[in-house]
Amino acid sequence: MKIAIGADHGGFDLKTKLAAHLKSQGHEVLDLGTSSHEAVDYPVYALAVAQAVAEGRAQRGVMIDGAGIGSCMVANKVPGVRAAMAYDLSSARNGREHNDANLLTLGAGLIGAALAVQILDAFLTTDCQEPRHQRRVAMIDDVEKGSTPAGGRPAAAPDALSPEDLDRIVARLERLVGSTTGAACEGPCVASAPDRARRLVELGATRLGHGPGSPGEIPRDLARYIDHTILKPDATREQVLALCAEARKFLFRSICVNACWTKTVSNALRGTPVLTCTVVGFPLGATLPEIKAAEARRAIRDGAREIDMVINVGALKGGDDDLVLDDIRAVVEACRDGGAVCKVIIETALLTDDEKRRACEASRRARAHFVKTSTGFAKGGATAEDVALMAAVVQGAGMEVKASGGIRSYADARRMIEAGATRIGASASVAIMEEAGVGAGGK
Repeated sequence: MKIAIGADHGGFDLKTKLAAHLKSQGHEVLDLGTSSHEAVDYPVYALAVAQAVAEGRAQRGVMIDGAGIGSCMVANKVPGVRAAMAYDLSSARNGREHNDANLLTLGAGLIGAALAVQILDAFLTTDCQEPRHQRRVAMIDDVEKGSTPAGGRPAAAPDALSPEDLDRIVARLERLVGSTTGAACEGPCVASAPDRARRLVELGATRLGHGPGSPGEIPRDLARYIDHTILKPDATREQVLALCAEARKFLFRSICVNACWTKTVSNALRGTPVLTCTVVGFPLGATLPEIKAAEARRAIRDGAREIDMVINVGALKGGDDDLVLDDIRAVVEACRDGGAVCKVIIETALLTDDEKRRACEASRRARAHFVKTSTGFAKGGATAEDVALMAAVVQGAGMEVKASGGIRSYADARRMIEAGATRIGASASVAIMEEAGVGAGGK
C-alpha cells in the first residue's frame, strides 16, 4: 500500500520507527512530517495526512501525537476520512472490521514502540467484509453527506457544544485511555513507569494477570494491564465485591469471574473504566456450541465485555476439526454481535504441537480476538515454547496470545512476552511486581 504518515514533535520518534517498519514490509511511505523534535501544532500534520487519504494520494493514513485523540478529531473533519484511534490490538481491528477506518491515530505517550508496530500491522491486515458492517459504514457516509442514514430516522440537529463541554469530553476520554499531560501519566506512560515495568510495556504487553490480595498501591500505568481474577468454585458474593472494590481502587483493566457473578460485577463497576470478563464452557469445554453461545450472549447482556471460552478438547484430539471450528465460531459470533472480545482457551497442557497449531488455526478461521494457553485447572500451564508456537500461527491475522498458568516471576513473564504473548495471567503477580521493583504506593 501507499501509506501517508505524520506526527507532531511528541510523536516524531515513533513515526520514524513506524515508517521504517512500513518500508521493511514493502509499503510505500508518504512522510508528511514533522521532521524534528521542535515543537509544532498537531492539527497541521493531522490535516495533511487526512487530506492525502481523502484525495487518493494514499490508501491509508497514520498520525501520531501525544494521546492520539486530538489528531483523530481533526482527521474526521475531512470528508472521506474515517479516522480511528487505537491503543491496543482489539481497538485497531475493530476500527477496520466494523468501521472500515482508513486513518489510524496513535498516542506516543500511551504505548511503546513494539505495541505500536503490532497495532499498525493489525490495522493494515484487517478488512471490513461483513455485510452488516459494510451497511453501517454506508450509513456513516450518508451522515457525512448530510443525508438520513438508510433505514434510520432523521437525526435532530445537535446543540452546539461549548468549549467547556469539549474540554470535559476530552478529559473523560483521557481518563479512560490514560492521560499524557503532566509529569505523572495515568495511562501506560513509559517515561514514568519503573524500569522493569517499562520493559514489559515496550515488549508489547497489554495486561498482567492478577488475583485478589494485592499489597499496597500499584502504579496506574501498570495496573491498567491487570486482569483481576477470581474463578474458584467457592467464591462468595463478599469476595467478589471485595475484588470489585480493589479494581475500583487500582483501576485494573478487568475483573474475570464465573458467569453467575457477571451482573454483580458489572453493576459494581458501573461508571468506572474497569471491564467485566466472564468465562464460558469453563473449565472443561465439553458442552455443545449452542450452549456456549447462549452463555456468551447472556453474559454480554449482563454486562460482560470480554468472554474467555474453552474449546472442545476431546473433539480436537479426536480429529473432529469441523466441530472445533463450529464450537469456537458460535461463541465468536455471539461476541462480535454483542461488541465483546473473544479469547479462546486451547488448554495446551493436554495437546500435542500439531493439535495446538490446529486449535490456533481454527481460532483464526473463526475470527477470534485471542488464543490463550490454559484455564489453570489442567495439569500444566504456559511455556514460552507454546506461546511462540501459537503466536506464529495467529499473529499474521492480527490476533493476540495470552499466556496463563505457572507464571510466578518477572523472569517468567518476560520470557512469555518475548516469545510473543501480549497478555499474561498469573496468580503470583505480587512476586512479579516485587521483582519489577514496584512496592507499596508504587515506589
